[in-house]
Amino acid sequence: MKKFLALLLSLAMLFAMAACGDSGSNTQEPTGNNQGSTDDGGEETGNKTIKVGMICIGDENDQGYTYNFIRGVDATTEHLAQRGIDVEWVFKYNILEDSSCEEANIELAEEGCQIIINNSFGFEPYMLKVAPDYPEITFIACTNQASAVDDLENTHNAFANIYEGRYLAGVAAGMKMQEMIDSGEITADQAKIGYVGAFSFAEVISGFTAYYLGAKSVCPSVSMEVQFVGSWSDATEEGNAASALADRGCIMISQHSDNTTPATTAQSKGVFHTGYNNDMISVAPEASIIGTRIDWSVYFDYAIETIVNGEPLDQDWCHGMDAGAVVMTPLNEDIAAAGTAEKLAEVEEAIRSGELQVFDTSTFTVDGQEVTSCLAIDTDGDFVADSEEAVFDGAFHESYFQSAPYFTLQIDGIEWLNDAY
Repeated sequence: MKKFLALLLSLAMLFAMAACGDSGSNTQEPTGNNQGSTDDGGEETGNKTIKVGMICIGDENDQGYTYNFIRGVDATTEHLAQRGIDVEWVFKYNILEDSSCEEANIELAEEGCQIIINNSFGFEPYMLKVAPDYPEITFIACTNQASAVDDLENTHNAFANIYEGRYLAGVAAGMKMQEMIDSGEITADQAKIGYVGAFSFAEVISGFTAYYLGAKSVCPSVSMEVQFVGSWSDATEEGNAASALADRGCIMISQHSDNTTPATTAQSKGVFHTGYNNDMISVAPEASIIGTRIDWSVYFDYAIETIVNGEPLDQDWCHGMDAGAVVMTPLNEDIAAAGTAEKLAEVEEAIRSGELQVFDTSTFTVDGQEVTSCLAIDTDGDFVADSEEAVFDGAFHESYFQSAPYFTLQIDGIEWLNDAY
């Protein structure tokens, strides 16, 4: 009898969905099983269902930051379905880092989401305004740090050691420039990187410093100039910055920004590029060598399954290549330097094993001096919990005391052309 009633209910819902059509709401539910699970014969599968909200600063059309989150969503939906968990996703796209984010969190809470994920750095303050009113809902801020130290049990932070991937991308860039030096295409002092950064936050500083150190490890004469655009996602300004850097003599462009315009601009200027969040070879096949991205499905799998099973969720989560949370995009063999794939495999294994520390203090200086002591500070310039010493065992240990980066040193060899905090 229960199976018969379940079948009638499923049919009724199908007719209702067909009759309702698209309501035109800004809330989108593009993936997941909304009504529970049945197999092809109408039998109940016994899968658990959970409703998860995702607030995004962009949408999948940016082909960068938010697109990478959507890739994580799709992978997690598939992974968890195989483990007996159906995820109903509800999206809020193109939300600004202002009160509209607060409203989006409230709307998703009122729609019955059991987990709400905020995908941009500037969303966290607005999320924290809403979270106390919905203690039964799990709120997650990606790339942030305040949730890990507040007095709320239902707020959480998550990030990944993306600096590891940036170091490898830097190695690929450095090998290309050294190859050009060795072949006589450029002189050693012309091996200059132009980096498009969103803001002069620790997250960006950490990333471009790791990138520079990776390049320097294989091209000792390399230098870098950084242009900040004051936005996470402004395609026009990102392209303008890349163009200006190329005009200043940079032969390699990289980025910590959300769009593909630095890649396409690099190609139009006849210089090379390494990307972020997505494989950009398709938009710039003559310029883009490689990229790196966070595989968010690793965290989403863990977080959603943990909540479904009623287990405690880590307040502050961070992993890197050790857990597959940081990955490289495909290498463009047509333009990469000879031996790049082999070198990247070697360096990645050294990072995984701990043999290579990205911020080895013997590999850089600040004002001509080796760094021997530096308290770990967060992205607001405040000390992390207990003002921990980040330099020990010959390296600056990034994201060791909290998931959010706190590397803010301005090392020698990197010139900031402006500032944008």
